[in-house]
Amino acid sequence: MTNLSPIFSPLTLNNGVSVPNRLVVAPMTHYASNPDGTLSDEECTFLAGRSADFGMFISAATLVHPSGKAFHGQPAAYDEAHLPSLTETANIIKQGGAKAILQIHHGGYQSLPDLVGEVIAPSDVDDGKHKARAMSVDEILAVIDGFGVATDLAIRAGFDGVEIHGANNYLIQQFFSPQANRRTDDWGGSLENRLRFPLSIIKKVNEIKDKHAKSDFIVGYRFSPEEAGENGLTMADTFDLLDALSVQNLQYLHVSLWDFYKKARRGADTERTRMALIHERIAGKLPLIGVGCLLSADDVAKAYQTGWAEFVAVGKAVMINPNFATLLKQGKYEQISTSIDPERNDIYRIPALLWQYQQKGLAYLPPLKGKEWQPLDI
Repeated sequence: MTNLSPIFSPLTLNNGVSVPNRLVVAPMTHYASNPDGTLSDEECTFLAGRSADFGMFISAATLVHPSGKAFHGQPAAYDEAHLPSLTETANIIKQGGAKAILQIHHGGYQSLPDLVGEVIAPSDVDDGKHKARAMSVDEILAVIDGFGVATDLAIRAGFDGVEIHGANNYLIQQFFSPQANRRTDDWGGSLENRLRFPLSIIKKVNEIKDKHAKSDFIVGYRFSPEEAGENGLTMADTFDLLDALSVQNLQYLHVSLWDFYKKARRGADTERTRMALIHERIAGKLPLIGVGCLLSADDVAKAYQTGWAEFVAVGKAVMINPNFATLLKQGKYEQISTSIDPERNDIYRIPALLWQYQQKGLAYLPPLKGKEWQPLDI
């Protein structure tokens, strides 16, 4: 077994905050919040103990504006009424010693019409799967303000930071993507204009951070490196994004990948992994969180040893093993499971709707024991 002790070394961020180790819980969509976005008993049960011995724990994507709800049972942070739930969530996470990070999110054209009514996006969409109308400038500014409100609530709730969700084809990525953003005003077209929305959100989040005089508040940004489609984002576009993000007032970057070792498709050397190319481009300006189907102790160790990321995040492994980091820390590698037993949700405490999805063996969820698991080719 590869030596895991380096993973349990601390790392000090550029704002002076020391993260206790290099293990991160990746954001996990759990479909379990109450309809008003407040914390449910199911969520409390699921979250309990899962942060133990991790360096950071990133929450499920949390809604910043009513127009952006993309999941049934999505948590919310856009109203004063959400503050008690957010406070309880932060407390549950921090009990395990991890830094509690609230991921803040808007679904854009992936928002659900039965939850939001009219769906809004950077540009009109009607592709058979999604239908949305282009946002007005006032709506754009309102959503940017929503990220500020969510940050204010996160700080007051006791979170250690926020992660701006700019990945997975949600609204922020839609604005950066020339495929989704076909605007001809200041919010689309050129690289500078397509960057305006994500950079405005970073600016707004930091304004709220400064207003609270919270220099120790962590601000991270998650991104997806490539998109399908002829006009979708390429690695070259991602390099432009990274160049812009690396000079912002951020504490880390977090790549969203299904496979840690997936190679680039377009816009860079296709014989090299996305992780290696991204880390090289950032060039040490900010620490990078890497992720991608790392299920076992050996998976985590090998990923960290590549040197492609300062932090390693796991999601599926934490769904399968609620005490994953503790097992790693204590060297109990043989006790780590790499698949879900469909008869034993008493072990996993997975919320009911998510458990239903889990039973289908979907590729974005952990492998199901006795069922073939099809990798996602993304």
